[in-house]
Amino acid sequence: MSFDAWLPAAIVLSSMVPGMLIFLLREESHRLRTVLNMTGALVKLGLVVWLIGGVYDGHRYETRWTLAPGLDLMLRADALSVLFVALSTLLWLVTTVYAIGYLEHSPNRSRFFGFFSICVSATVGIALSGNLLTFVIFYEVLTLATYPLVAHRGTPDAAHGAKVYLAYTMGGGALLLVGAIWLQALVGPVEFTQGGILGVSPEEIRMELILIFFVLLAGLGVKAALVPLHGWLPQAMVAPAPVSALLHAVAVVKAGAFGIVRVVYDVYGVEFAYTNGLLLALGILASVTIIYGSLMALTQDSLKKRLAYSTVSQVSYIALGASIFGPIATIGGVVHLVHQGLMKITLFFCAGNYAETLGVHKVSEMDGVGRRMPWTSLAFTVGALGMIGVPPVAGFVSKWYLGLGAANAGSNWVLAVLVASSLLNAAYFLPILHRAWFRPAPKQWPQEHRHAGRLEIAGALLWPPVITAALALSAGLFAAAPFTPLEWASLIAEREYGR
Repeated sequence: MSFDAWLPAAIVLSSMVPGMLIFLLREESHRLRTVLNMTGALVKLGLVVWLIGGVYDGHRYETRWTLAPGLDLMLRADALSVLFVALSTLLWLVTTVYAIGYLEHSPNRSRFFGFFSICVSATVGIALSGNLLTFVIFYEVLTLATYPLVAHRGTPDAAHGAKVYLAYTMGGGALLLVGAIWLQALVGPVEFTQGGILGVSPEEIRMELILIFFVLLAGLGVKAALVPLHGWLPQAMVAPAPVSALLHAVAVVKAGAFGIVRVVYDVYGVEFAYTNGLLLALGILASVTIIYGSLMALTQDSLKKRLAYSTVSQVSYIALGASIFGPIATIGGVVHLVHQGLMKITLFFCAGNYAETLGVHKVSEMDGVGRRMPWTSLAFTVGALGMIGVPPVAGFVSKWYLGLGAANAGSNWVLAVLVASSLLNAAYFLPILHRAWFRPAPKQWPQEHRHAGRLEIAGALLWPPVITAALALSAGLFAAAPFTPLEWASLIAEREYGR
């Protein structure tokens, strides 16, 4: 097997193999577990950097195993998959560092990091899937690997949250499987192809194809947290902070959103979807989710639940971008896949730091945290302003392209959704920032724990949010530079629209 053929598989295995070895380690094997975690993350990053250069130059990387006639397991790298792989790989490295620090004195660390690695392998497998069959398999592996992470604490609340998560996501996976089998029965093996594969489909199966689209959308919409399929996400906030960060920024919700983008552009084709009214239906559903998630975030005093409902809203910008016909909106939606990940992982890291250091779990408890934890709060501020869409943070770039694309497409109602959403984002984030920076601190924190050293918290917990906040700011400040998420999203849009 040539280098080009084994590279996609090697990227998946670079986290899968360390994960399997970690399961075998004793709890006290802290150093070896850390070495395996970091080695896997760094090897994966190196392979992905190689992949980026090749795909940018039009090189083809594909791994294929034939199970039976018409049943191929297929990993293939294209511009869209590389964007998601790069995000997952970079944020896995940062989250690994954070998780090592966060869980330093926790039980069952080998179990946690074993499933943690498998979860990332499944996410990368979803990104690199070259056909719908492979996508469905990794999609289900992701569900099963994430369940133990949500239930990790072993409390009754954790068990309940994990059961709700599993019920929703297994149901969504079943719908996705039904849609995939139904589609393959009609048109044969479904390989992801730029421009889609259904543009020349016979007229007599058109109505079936439309029905299948909504079945696939429902299956993917569970993980993407589209209303009314979002109910698992706030319940899953009982998980440890590294898991919450993984769920919201890297793995589960992004897998659903990425799948919607794949189905629209590389299965149905954006022209077929537009002509048959599928984009309008997706746009309405995404818009309802954006407004609903923001309104629900306003009502939450729990910091993590406020961030969870913010995710419900923010991830739907990706689906909204896919629903607007035209390359500019596509750029806005696709680039938000990365921008939202950088900003949201920052916010969840910071929420974990507040809980770990001060015992602060609620918005109403955050008075004065900016002076007590200035670096964490500065990172949180960057993430929050980005979510609102304040320049020059990355979130502004996403919203600008979505709005410009909507205006060019004549979809003025989308502009109203974006404005309303931004105002609601401000309404639920700015009070947090006001409390953090401008209100006096209480005489005693709920459960303060002072870490040794000069930093406000252990370095393994402080530097990850500082780094991701800096990346979110840099992605906005240097959006026009080569190899930025915006340039890569522009490349994707250009190839999908054949321009």
